[in-house]
Amino acid sequence: MLNRSLIFAFAAVALVVFSCKQKETKATNDTEKPDLSDLFERYWEERSHFFPLDATQQGDNRYNAILRNDQTQGFRDSLTTFYQSYLGKISSISREDLNDNDKLSYDIFKYEMNIQLEGLKTNQWMIPFQQFWGLPLTMGQLGAGSGYQPFKSAEDYRNWLGRVDGFAVWVDSAIVNFRKGMKAGVVLPKPLIEKMIPQMEAMAVSEPEKSIFYTPVTRFPEKFPEGEKLAITDEYKTAIKTKISPSYKKLATFLKTEYLPKARKSSGIKAIPGGTSLYTYLVKYWTTTGKTPEEIYRTGLAEVERIKAEMEKVKKEVNFIGDLNEFFHYMKNEPRFMPFKTPQDVLNAFDGIHKKMEPQLRTMFGRVPKTPFEIRQTEAFRAASASAEYNQGSPDGSRPGIFYIPILDATKFNITSGMESLFLHEAIPGHHYQISLQQENDDLPKFRRFAWYGAYGEGWALYTESLGKELGLYTDPYQYMGALGDEMHRAIRLVVDVAIHTKGMTRDQAIKYMMDNEAIDKDGAVAEIERYMAVPGQALSYKIGALKIRELRSKYENQIKNFKLSDFHDEFLKDGVMPLDVAEAKMDAWAATLKK
Repeated sequence: MLNRSLIFAFAAVALVVFSCKQKETKATNDTEKPDLSDLFERYWEERSHFFPLDATQQGDNRYNAILRNDQTQGFRDSLTTFYQSYLGKISSISREDLNDNDKLSYDIFKYEMNIQLEGLKTNQWMIPFQQFWGLPLTMGQLGAGSGYQPFKSAEDYRNWLGRVDGFAVWVDSAIVNFRKGMKAGVVLPKPLIEKMIPQMEAMAVSEPEKSIFYTPVTRFPEKFPEGEKLAITDEYKTAIKTKISPSYKKLATFLKTEYLPKARKSSGIKAIPGGTSLYTYLVKYWTTTGKTPEEIYRTGLAEVERIKAEMEKVKKEVNFIGDLNEFFHYMKNEPRFMPFKTPQDVLNAFDGIHKKMEPQLRTMFGRVPKTPFEIRQTEAFRAASASAEYNQGSPDGSRPGIFYIPILDATKFNITSGMESLFLHEAIPGHHYQISLQQENDDLPKFRRFAWYGAYGEGWALYTESLGKELGLYTDPYQYMGALGDEMHRAIRLVVDVAIHTKGMTRDQAIKYMMDNEAIDKDGAVAEIERYMAVPGQALSYKIGALKIRELRSKYENQIKNFKLSDFHDEFLKDGVMPLDVAEAKMDAWAATLKK
């Protein structure tokens, strides 16, 4: 699972400078028909001004000290002007005069401008963050030195302090927007706010040395100038005391005393003003399709029944006497399925999965990433609300792709939870292959190299779970049952996400539906359902994308003589993420050349 949808804070001075530069070049830009590659290059350069955290993540270190305040109307207005301007520019170019790759870029770019403009018309800005993702959580991860913010030189360390300054401003603006949401009835459900309060309180420590933001000064790189160590350590202590802890304390106090009493009792966004149209937009945004919520709901119900039938076969294979719920209970509680003693034992088990399938990977992929790969335990401060996830590496390979595993208690980490399918999805050949190959492709314009569409990216990751047997995994029926459980989990999402947000399904009803249909414990089901409440529509992208990829593979296997799976995978991945309709048209064109 990836978090790529956040928009971060914007500095007022930089915005003025940037706006002036736009005015200086406006006359020229309005009268010229831009060259396509030049247009994309200018777009990406300007976009980096708006999203400096994205730039850092992509290896562009020019903005490492900047954190924009995205919580202002001025920022949203500037962003609207930005997207409208580039929509006009791309529309002035004749698509028919372009080569095939440029036509792909044209279609993706135009889609992106339109979907972003549509999103800026919604009222999402009244909920600046929630318990699942948002800038306050991202700051913790980056400030701990475990994310993509570099801490290698004295300049790096002081760059981070610049972002700390920006965060203090962002917090004040975020609270203003929360209050506007309170007045408009655009607020979060109570259970989510109750999760956010301890998250914020955990960051507001009184002793700097106990803060996760102090971690970088305990891990200075070798050969770091000794004279700088003491000075930077003092600067970090001061920043934690005077800016970081007070900012988090301010958020915690606001959420507890003002926001929580105004929380809504409903679980779905249908209850807020404009909620129905907002959900329709979010379904479109996350699935990149025109599918209606009702279509997706019916697909989910059918998939739940299909996978349940496959689970019954496994239950019969292992001679378990009882119904599926009893089988789920057995798998969740049987001691032999919880063999680990330490977090390192869990990490080693995932590494063993990687080694087991490596020989088969070579036959299924002609192109593999150069980006290094690591497996790490999720940091303690966010582990309780985190899912396993992949954090992409840098394009130059200086920062590895990282598969994070939350391990609250290693002795309760259950191998039947789908360890093999989880590794396929989050790590290899799921997110690590797809994202790294995309970033490493210098032939793509930057807006494609660093793009993200959940239906494509998460769809690919879920599709790779279905490759387990072909990769030499799922030989243990309980691991296969875990894989079926993971697939069931994504099918259930189609049902509960739509039902929560359009059919009045409550949080408790959704939790029960999930526990009735998969081997998940209460805490896990609660975390998942509250995630769907916090980020409507995002969970739909996985299954919708995977079903489309499997549909395309099956179609070409039937149509193409001497179909080669590695060629299909390489072709699907080589051009990076894109809306599903664009991807299907591209793949159909590829298949047509092979059929000839």
